[in-house]
Amino acid sequence: MLKDITIGQYYPTNSIIHKLDARVKLIATFIFMVSLFIINKFWPYLIVVGSLMAVVAMSKIPSKYIIKGLKPLRWIIVFTFVINIFFLPGDPIWSFGFIKITSQGLSQAVFMALRLIFLVVGTSLLTLTTSPIELTDGIEKLLNPLRKIGFPVHELAMMMTIALRFIPTLLDETDKIMKAQMSRGADFESKNIINRAKNLVPLLIPLFISAFRRADELAMAMEARCYRGGYNRTKMKQSIMTKADYIAYAIQFIYLGVIVVIRFI
Repeated sequence: MLKDITIGQYYPTNSIIHKLDARVKLIATFIFMVSLFIINKFWPYLIVVGSLMAVVAMSKIPSKYIIKGLKPLRWIIVFTFVINIFFLPGDPIWSFGFIKITSQGLSQAVFMALRLIFLVVGTSLLTLTTSPIELTDGIEKLLNPLRKIGFPVHELAMMMTIALRFIPTLLDETDKIMKAQMSRGADFESKNIINRAKNLVPLLIPLFISAFRRADELAMAMEARCYRGGYNRTKMKQSIMTKADYIAYAIQFIYLGVIVVIRFI
């Protein structure tokens, strides 16, 4: 299950989406996330689905690979759906004792489930099509105006990218520790939630130790290469905006404009 998490992983292919500037993809992800919370009707989600399908097709990433990223979050989605459908007040459409389903609760439950699914797919596409180095440069350039007020732009971009980069590494480490513990009799697949929670204790301690060890090794490696932050640093590859990037910008703002207009009509 841990290997099904796609956020933080990079899928290298030669596609139009991969070639876009990281700034374009970061802004596109932000606009996409905002649009999900602007939508207040069901049918505009058809536009969202169509947009996602178009991006996935142009990125040349197998759709099965992206969809499997939803598998680890299925219980969170189900829990959110249940909480909204049973506990929101409104006009009841079904009731049994103190349990009731309202039309408002059902509508909100579907909205929240769809938003979670689209958020995971959208953010996964960002990291799947953008390498960690490009992501660092993109975040740094977008936040560059804050440098004038003394904000540590480069350091923040570096920390965010390292955090994303090490998600797959920590998941792989967790999987190895789980297999080692299972070979010693630990039960991580029991249907009893209490037993599974107890068996997580011997998993967390070695995982924390491994994470701190990797952080120390990374710090030593960066120091050995004379890393001193973003001051006066140069880049081997300069990101330059192309015609395709400006077209992508135009499409993003047209998409956002359509969503906003639909919201208020």
